[in-house]
Amino acid sequence: MTDNVTAMTGETSGRGHPAGPGEPGGRSRAAGLTGSPADRPSGEPADRPSGEPAGAPGPGQDAEPTAPELPRVPYGSWASPITAAQVAGGRLRVAFPTVIGETTWWQEDRPEEAGRTTIVRGSADGSHTTLLPAPWTARSRVHEYGGLSYLPVPGPVAAATLASPEQDGDGPDLPVVFANLDDQRLYLVGSAVASGQAQPVPLTPDPTAQGSAILPAGNQGAAGRASGSRGSLEPRALRYADFVISPDQKEIWCVRERHQGGKVTRAIVAVPLDGSGATDAAAIRVLVTGFDFFAFPTPSPDGQLLAWICWNHPHMPWDGTELRVAPVENGRPAKARLIKGSNRESVLAPLWRDNTSLYVATDWTGWWNIYQIGLRGEPPQALYPADEEFADALWELGARPFAMLGDGRLAVRHGRGAARLGLLDPETSELTDLDLPVTEFLPGVSADGTTIAAIGGAPLESNSVVRIDTKTGTAAVLRAEIAALPDRRFLPVPRQVELEGPYGRVVHALVYPPSNPEVTGLADELPPFIVWVHGGPTGHVTARLSLEKAYFTSRGIGIIDVNYGGSTGYGRLYRNRLNREWGVVDVADAKEAARSLARSGEADGARLGIRGGSAGGWTALAAVTTGAVTDPVFSAAVSYYGLSDLRGFNEHTHDFESRYLDGLIGPLPGFDTVYAERAPVGHVNPNTCPVLLLQGLDDPVVPPQQSESIAADLAAHDIRHAYIAFEGESHGFRRADSMVVSLESELSFYGQIMGFAPRSVPELKLTDGGPA
Repeated sequence: MTDNVTAMTGETSGRGHPAGPGEPGGRSRAAGLTGSPADRPSGEPADRPSGEPAGAPGPGQDAEPTAPELPRVPYGSWASPITAAQVAGGRLRVAFPTVIGETTWWQEDRPEEAGRTTIVRGSADGSHTTLLPAPWTARSRVHEYGGLSYLPVPGPVAAATLASPEQDGDGPDLPVVFANLDDQRLYLVGSAVASGQAQPVPLTPDPTAQGSAILPAGNQGAAGRASGSRGSLEPRALRYADFVISPDQKEIWCVRERHQGGKVTRAIVAVPLDGSGATDAAAIRVLVTGFDFFAFPTPSPDGQLLAWICWNHPHMPWDGTELRVAPVENGRPAKARLIKGSNRESVLAPLWRDNTSLYVATDWTGWWNIYQIGLRGEPPQALYPADEEFADALWELGARPFAMLGDGRLAVRHGRGAARLGLLDPETSELTDLDLPVTEFLPGVSADGTTIAAIGGAPLESNSVVRIDTKTGTAAVLRAEIAALPDRRFLPVPRQVELEGPYGRVVHALVYPPSNPEVTGLADELPPFIVWVHGGPTGHVTARLSLEKAYFTSRGIGIIDVNYGGSTGYGRLYRNRLNREWGVVDVADAKEAARSLARSGEADGARLGIRGGSAGGWTALAAVTTGAVTDPVFSAAVSYYGLSDLRGFNEHTHDFESRYLDGLIGPLPGFDTVYAERAPVGHVNPNTCPVLLLQGLDDPVVPPQQSESIAADLAAHDIRHAYIAFEGESHGFRRADSMVVSLESELSFYGQIMGFAPRSVPELKLTDGGPA
């Protein structure tokens, strides 16, 4: 139920980089909200005596002219140059970089092209080539969240399949394999496709064709091919993700997900690069079966071993996984053995150190740290034991949290909450952070030789594809998500805080006060504030630039972004706070964040709102239904494709999350009463505030029935609300027009409920009962 793969997310933005724990200017700890010294305005002297007003002249200095007083305008009604169209149209998404030699590839979501995802190749001369013309879209639907959906493939087989003489299989114009969104087949593309002179070459069968229903598990013939029904499947019934080139460069080894008759099975399979699998489903060899889920198929350097990660229902990959390794005999893995992991240990991202040992991330000590594991009985060795995370929750397949350079050092993402990029020397255990213009990095690190490719951002810098030369220390931004930033004075200044939650537990949050250099609020008025709740719930937010937040803060609406108990980034114990407590701990932490702002005099306690997407939408709805029966806090709530009916979700959601609630709430049927007690549906009450619901009609994760059911409950209780459904949108809005309507509707909603008049947005129609 994460929303971190969408264009409308809970990413954060602000001025200044919050320091990590133990660093100068680290997090503040208070029942109220105290800012980090790292947020000191630029130009203000660090040694100004306590109590001296900011900007006061020092000894021997002349007083500066007094700045003219800013016009006073009601909060929420401020004029802002940041429009919803700018947020939507300028918010493409870059992800999953890959570097080989002088060439870098990445995925790119383009809202202005109906949200499609293409693959871009960046060359040594600085030029960019879009490899997939419209309407092709590189997006896998394995686990519904997909992930890395392409792979550059060296070797003569792929080049021969394309029959392109300009592609020798080893140059900068390597062929690329990708998963196509529309039919979920794998295709091979080259430069001729990018120039419009050819079409992608299919590598996997059309699921609707006769013979496509060859089972990925079952009786295996002498040739090592699976056997089974010669019938057909439904469209998009065969899906592929997590690609790696086979040792002989003749196949792609990957995870295949098969849907038939309401049942979902997965296997690691081998897809021939010669295209034979496009018409003969039996040409796709089955390599590994026997588990519900697979990730990170990783051959050893000599091709003699295959490592992978696997796990079973009801566990999620952050609960418990296993690292297994098998010898490869005649191109097929033989019997595998368990190397690391259990139902209570999450092991991720195997990376071969050499032919007899690997690096993995494991949280068996409470934090995802990197360990070296030998295959000859050597005990696991921590490379850099620390109370930091070197990996993240595995929502999307294919993104690696660390990568190996040519000299054996590792490029790693690490930190508490936010993730920095550093170089870790396994021989000396020395970790050195890189001095870069971007400071917070997303999952997905690639390395080749002395070069690293990663996606990084900062409070005042948009997420960008960054190519780093570790030999010279230079970094080049290849592609920024926002080409032209607005005046930075309109961007909010984040303040990282630690709140005291229930039972004295620490709750992490980021505060974004209203920010506009041209106006200020009324003298007798405090600003409205909105609690933002991230999705997942096993996820977290960091202080990266977000024009979506600036859209609100520049108009006089403050935001507090809460990493409630259950969030990632702060170790397993913090993550486990939500076990059996979803709808309790998250709601309590969100309410405490809002109350803290009101107690400190920073927010208007009568104008506190809450909004969230997916699992965050659940928390928002729960906070104003079950969480408002005796202790109402919020005056407005916004749910982007949020859950409202747990039993309905459990019956209709997709396979990957079908047992997620076992850990968050409890297994059925034993916890059926708890499912009913926690659900927002059935608990709308007189203290429930007005609600705005936004929903994609093609959402396979949180189906539209979830928003429709709570809308009906609100109508039955005459609660003011609006329900807006978007054709063609899935879990997370990708189209620019959908984003514009959502943002403008949300702003109008706050204005009507909180008593201000937002400028230049259509008025949202609210209903007191009946259909919206």
